[in-house]
Amino acid sequence: MEATVRWTGTSGMSFLAETGSGHAVLMDGAPEGGGRNLAPRPMEMLLLGTGGCTAYDVVLILRKSKQDVRGCDLKLSAERAETEPKVFTKINFHFVVRGRNLKPAAVERAIKLSHEKYCSASIMLEKTASMTHSFEIIEDSELPSEHEVQA
Repeated sequence: MEATVRWTGTSGMSFLAETGSGHAVLMDGAPEGGGRNLAPRPMEMLLLGTGGCTAYDVVLILRKSKQDVRGCDLKLSAERAETEPKVFTKINFHFVVRGRNLKPAAVERAIKLSHEKYCSASIMLEKTASMTHSFEIIEDSELPSEHEVQA
């Protein structure tokens, strides 16, 4: 895996990050650190990446378990150390999973498997941060199931 991060100029603290897979994202700093608050901060990107990693796992595991998952929202709340390095010290993952007849045990299992086995990002961050997980299930019976045969 490769990436390039390039400072965008001599004023401000914006950086253009380009991934090896050909995608780009802008990052910026807080005004008190010389940034102009034009884009997410690097530590916010780290938190977003961790959320994306574990949400991806949860959806994939639920699908493989033949659960009729229709949506997965993840709210992350994090705390950081007061002094340098300001690592994450606490992260809460709250999943809101939407689907039809989802089994709570299957959702709980998917979250646990992601946290303990598959999500590289959260497993790395667990070295500095205590992590908690919670979830809720919302029944969604409006759309036909992806497991049903359409006539």
